[in-house]
Amino acid sequence: MQNLSTNPAGPENEHIVENKELNIWEALIPVVLLMMMLAYNIFYADGEWFGEYSNQIILLLGGAISAVVGFFNKTSIKTMGLEVLENLKSVLVPIMILFLVGALAGTWLVSGVIPAMVYYGLQVLNPSIFLPASVVIAAIISVATGSSWTTSATVGIALVGIGTALGIYPGMIAGAVISGAYFGDKMSPLSDTTNLAPAMAGTDLFTHIKYMTITTVPTILITLTVFAVISLNIETSGSADVSALLVTIDDTFNINPYLFIVPGVVIALILLKTKPLIALGSGVALAGVFALFFQTEVLKTLSDSNVTAIFNAIFTDTAIVTENEKLNDLFSAGGMQGMIWTILLICCAMVFGGIMDGIGALARITKSLLSIASSVFGLFASTVMSCIGLNAIASDQYLAIVIPGKMFKKAFQDKGLAPENLSRTLEDSGTVTSVLIPWNTCGAYQSGVLGVGVAEYFVYAIFNWLSPFTTLFFAALHLKIRQLKTSKVAG
Repeated sequence: MQNLSTNPAGPENEHIVENKELNIWEALIPVVLLMMMLAYNIFYADGEWFGEYSNQIILLLGGAISAVVGFFNKTSIKTMGLEVLENLKSVLVPIMILFLVGALAGTWLVSGVIPAMVYYGLQVLNPSIFLPASVVIAAIISVATGSSWTTSATVGIALVGIGTALGIYPGMIAGAVISGAYFGDKMSPLSDTTNLAPAMAGTDLFTHIKYMTITTVPTILITLTVFAVISLNIETSGSADVSALLVTIDDTFNINPYLFIVPGVVIALILLKTKPLIALGSGVALAGVFALFFQTEVLKTLSDSNVTAIFNAIFTDTAIVTENEKLNDLFSAGGMQGMIWTILLICCAMVFGGIMDGIGALARITKSLLSIASSVFGLFASTVMSCIGLNAIASDQYLAIVIPGKMFKKAFQDKGLAPENLSRTLEDSGTVTSVLIPWNTCGAYQSGVLGVGVAEYFVYAIFNWLSPFTTLFFAALHLKIRQLKTSKVAG
């Protein structure tokens, strides 16, 4: 991937405008009003205050409020406009990657790559290791799809049903599924949050993923260990029969091990440090070829032309209908079109952040934050608390990444910390904790889909509540905290 730090609008050349006319209370006006509007949208308008794109519109309104504050503090429209333009330039590459991620999800579906991962993953089920196996299955499917929601709505439902039949407490099963699903949501290059966090922090996708393994791998290993111990101390009954799901997948797709060549090539390109646009683009093209060779029957159900079916998978919604309703949600993808909501959110956040930059509000706020969080650990702790707080206040994991990412970016740079420290912390505390809050969109969705209340699975969603503690543990001991190069700090 083209590292954002090498872009003209990247961290090396980014500056935050100082404004001596602005005090901390004026700088906080747009933030407070933005939080109030987001809270109203969630609690009183069911997230539909301005329709489907309410969060985007609210961010633009926040930008307008920031502009008004700027006018009263002698900031010109030109200054604000230039900052917005620079912000939008800085996310050009991440936006292109997000479009490719949508295309990858669609082509991996019609080529049979995702169904093959589901098919082989389900076969590792065994009653004696059901809980850790559930974590692994959910993780594999979530890594493949990049979506914790899709994983829970399909395989998650099946696992809860199977586990309940075995006599396992539903909260344990839901916790295992959610732990695995959010591991995949964090680590998959197909995940929108995994693309969003480095875009906000100013690093690149694969540096972000690699750096996340430092805290994520120990956390998931602890999670698996705990579930293994639990499994050894509970009694199960019945049998884990997933034959119906396997038969449906096998009847719908041509499942064979050759399909794993596609993700294998992408992973190999990533390990060879190929630019993400090339690596992901290769994954899209190769999956299209495999679809023509292995899934001609599937393509015929989608369009009269096989090539048209593949192009539709790249650009628009694709849904493969099976005889099993549990699999229908899994076997659907939005293509590039499915990424528009997230891309618009990023752009609107860049407008809000750009105006906040232009009026000098971010400089004033970050100075105040640094005076409170004077140590490196204090900065990490402030970021974690901000992400969790926004998950509770704004009830949206995207905003819990976007707003702290923009606000703390300069503070991390001033401390001489590489941007991947921030992007990792955003994921460790913003992405994964959203599901632990009942009124958050993620908590409401997961509890509704799995039929298990947040209070029931909270304790067993070990990966999710442990992740913030892990990142703070590493920060407290100053383990694997990457520093900026001297030239960048000087710049």
